Amino acid sequence: MRTLKKEYLLHLMLLPGVIVTLIYAYGPMAGLVMAFQQFEPLSGFFHSKFVGFDNFKYVFNMPDFKQVLWNTILIAVIKMVLFLLVPLILALLLNEVTKRWFSRFIQSAVFLPFFLSWTVLGGVIIELFSLNGPVNGLLTAIGLKPIMFMLDNDWFRGIVIGSDVWKGMGYNMIVMLAAITGINATLYEAAEVDGAGRWKQMIHITLPGMAPILILLGVLSLGGILNAGFEQILIMYNPTVYEGADIIDTFVYRLGMFSQQFGPAAAVGLFKSAISLVLVSVTYYAAYKYNNYRIF
Repeated sequence: MRTLKKEYLLHLMLLPGVIVTLIYAYGPMAGLVMAFQQFEPLSGFFHSKFVGFDNFKYVFNMPDFKQVLWNTILIAVIKMVLFLLVPLILALLLNEVTKRWFSRFIQSAVFLPFFLSWTVLGGVIIELFSLNGPVNGLLTAIGLKPIMFMLDNDWFRGIVIGSDVWKGMGYNMIVMLAAITGINATLYEAAEVDGAGRWKQMIHITLPGMAPILILLGVLSLGGILNAGFEQILIMYNPTVYEGADIIDTFVYRLGMFSQQFGPAAAVGLFKSAISLVLVSVTYYAAYKYNNYRIF
């Protein structure tokens, strides 16, 4: 109690953030009741018919739902793997660069797309891979037929994954470079004395030294495995590629906003939230158990 009196000003500073969180993060959770109702906007939450788990049964029996769930998991897992692998390779390569100015230039160039929104990057990528875009222009110039990248399910899925990795790889690369700089330099000196080259130093010193941060990033990314990139896909996709690119978030958006099926849309959202809660809980426990990671 005495400590609270001394630090009451600090607690008051937190009050605006707590209020905003309650209003915009916890307040909307009341809408989850729609998942169990035949919700009618004019009737509201209190007068809409209660249907129990009928919305869940309806959604799970929809012919598109299994494909949507598969797309979500596939895209998210590939992104998760590449988000670790690509920045790791870049960090290891940059660690070998002796010219500081060149290393800083590459870091800035790779990190820059992270600050751009998908509204900007999505339009750029659509133009690049359009039928009359630069990529098809290059293919035509070397004698190949143009490809309809944005209308082909396989190509579009690859573009979605590749562009997202390109946009976000700079952040993880900086984290991994920081992990490399934290490795004791005397280990490298001892390895040189023993005759180890740069390759063996990387295998036996750098990678083991980075193992904790790699494990942490990998474990924590499992919690968001059902987040396959709503904003990115919503901006870039079209009905032609729903089969290969439609994910849970875009499916919910179309189900609720376009089809006006608010109950089933809320049911899918609640299903995803429940799975994500379990995954986040498990991954944070694993991060604490094996890497001593704490939220606070």
